[in-house]
Amino acid sequence: MKVIEGIAYADAPAAPLKVAGVRPLGGHRLWVRFTTGETRVFDFTPLLSTPAFAPLIDEKVFSAIGIDYGVPVWNDGEVDISPDTLYRQGVPCGNH
Repeated sequence: MKVIEGIAYADAPAAPLKVAGVRPLGGHRLWVRFTTGETRVFDFTPLLSTPAFAPLIDEKVFSAIGIDYGVPVWNDGEVDISPDTLYRQGVPCGNH
């Protein structure tokens, strides 16, 4: 925040977090590179019991991941997950 002539202004909003790269790993885990350059590993296992992510139980479906406008997607966009979730719940890792 900054104050100019007695008026408080909010700083410019941060750019939304997006996924720049993703690679499926064994055991329903994802290696994710964000637009910030950071990388994390996200374990999908706890989410597979929810109806929204049930199609991803099949490793073949899980491995068919894509990125649509910075968001990881499966089944032509029928299933997706927020980059923020991947970032907050992912474990930081090396850039491999």
